[in-house]
Amino acid sequence: MILEKINKPNDIKKLDPIEYNQLAYEIRQFLIENISKTGGHLASNLGVVELTMALHIVFNLPQDKLIWDVGHQSYTHKILTGRKDLFGGLRKFGGMSGFPKRNESDYDAFDTGHSSTSISAGLGYACARDVRKQHYDVISVIGDGALTGGMAYEALNNASRVKGSFIIVLNDNTMSISKNVGGVSEMLSNIRSSDSYYDLKDSVANTLYKLPNGDKLVESIKKKKSNLKQIIFPGQMFESMGISYLGPVNGHDIDKLIKIFRIAKRIDKPVLVHVVTQKGHGYRPAERNPSKFHGIAPFDIKTGELLKKSDKPTYSDVFSDEICELAKNDDKIAAITAAMPDGTGLAKFARWFPERFYDVGIAEEHAVTFSAGLAAGGLKPVFAVYSSFLQRAFDQILHDVCIQQLHVVFAIDRAGLVGSDGETHQGIFDLSFLNCIPNMTIFAPKDGEELKLGLRFGLQDYNGPFAIRYPRGEVTDAFEDFETMPVVYGKAEMIHKGSEIALVAVGSMVETACEVRKILKEKGLDVTVVNERFIKPIDAGMIHKLSFDHKLIVTMEENVGLGGFGDTVCQYADDSQLDVKVLNIALPDDYVEHGNVSILKKEEGIDAAGVADRVLSFYTNI
Repeated sequence: MILEKINKPNDIKKLDPIEYNQLAYEIRQFLIENISKTGGHLASNLGVVELTMALHIVFNLPQDKLIWDVGHQSYTHKILTGRKDLFGGLRKFGGMSGFPKRNESDYDAFDTGHSSTSISAGLGYACARDVRKQHYDVISVIGDGALTGGMAYEALNNASRVKGSFIIVLNDNTMSISKNVGGVSEMLSNIRSSDSYYDLKDSVANTLYKLPNGDKLVESIKKKKSNLKQIIFPGQMFESMGISYLGPVNGHDIDKLIKIFRIAKRIDKPVLVHVVTQKGHGYRPAERNPSKFHGIAPFDIKTGELLKKSDKPTYSDVFSDEICELAKNDDKIAAITAAMPDGTGLAKFARWFPERFYDVGIAEEHAVTFSAGLAAGGLKPVFAVYSSFLQRAFDQILHDVCIQQLHVVFAIDRAGLVGSDGETHQGIFDLSFLNCIPNMTIFAPKDGEELKLGLRFGLQDYNGPFAIRYPRGEVTDAFEDFETMPVVYGKAEMIHKGSEIALVAVGSMVETACEVRKILKEKGLDVTVVNERFIKPIDAGMIHKLSFDHKLIVTMEENVGLGGFGDTVCQYADDSQLDVKVLNIALPDDYVEHGNVSILKKEEGIDAAGVADRVLSFYTNI
């Protein structure tokens, strides 16, 4: 077993090159076996095994800085940097993160989790290196999907400022860019990727510079070469931005990768290395269905099927069915996704209504302003997006949607704690950043039925910016026997009428509030439970009414406390001089690490037992 020789950083440099292909095979088997048990990002990691190996062979880490865009493809990097034995705890609470983390290893140069950031971060590293007169290489790896994000082009536009080495690796899994891979481009790649080419190029240039007017002759040759490349060379877009282009190169040929990276090291300016890979490479189920194996729960290796299946629908499923039903009878409804049709539940809409479906790529800012344009043009756009990714478009929500009071519906999936992906993916800030924007309405359903009612209200009965947030995972059945009231703008719903203590909860926390009520009832307390529904505007009338016959109002939300629902209630109680105490139950002003959601809720004190303890402690001291 070659993999047994890889136990600490840079052990790969000690291997005989004849062992490289066997190591790549063993790494793939290791990843498949371990991720089948823990879950995680499989397809993307299987696609970059040889690429990662070549980077570790050619470059001197951690002195050289390797930055992974998104970072979910960094598993092989973690294996090669001495973390092989930590994979049993991958993405588990207290275990190894599924993304690069600077506090986890010196070999992780930059924390990542969202797309299109690696070129900007690498550019910053390169400029800092030059200012400090240090000497090391900077390598930013970015995928063709991430290159659809505008931030990547902002960084490319500035990359030519770097005077020294800066290497951008374009990991192209053939899903976006690789249109010009053919005989001519491969021939040019072979020529440009040879040592003799660069030796000859340097030699000719040095000789010409010594001749009279040699500098003008060199510039003339460069211009003619540039004109030729515009006709036949696929990397001209990058060359025109002052970035040298190498490739395309087969991303599963370790020898060619090593060769091209050694060439890239010699170029004393920004250079882009175009590497063509296959998602899921080496595992047939992942090759056939890379989307399924992008992020997957534990599965059976032989069949590729999930070990634990459930017939219960998820909130994404409910949203998917309802928006399709509504769109049948309303041809103004359009759906927008930022490269997440499957994850957000819009794949069905795309099949049923392709003329009204728009996948804009990993470009959340564009998605929001594009939606604003659709609304201004008379359509009813629904932008379905994960909570953590909507953060990227705050200015567009404020400036392009809400100032104009345009009828854009934001279907915010994965709101609240999402678990294993950790800090960069927890959807715990959307209530706060949306709550501060004038003209925004925010709705949070307690279950699947209310999600349907809320979406229907937002599309049919309301005309303005409307955000509906719902959690990840299966729909709760806790309210199956409860008759849900119709949605009325700004009005909450009474779940249980009591006295003394009122639990006013948002979204997923309504179910928790009912569990807290049972615990407190055993302590002899009579407790009210209210489903707030609308976070903006709050049901001020309900809060006012509760203050008359309750000593304590407890707000409950799966969001950070600052700027959230609880803050709004406190502000209202103070302004109205209500004679009632208010206790806010929310997440702390902090980032929440990866782990099982149930464990995270307990750790953060927002599970039923934790909330009940806090309420009892507070109430006994009133």
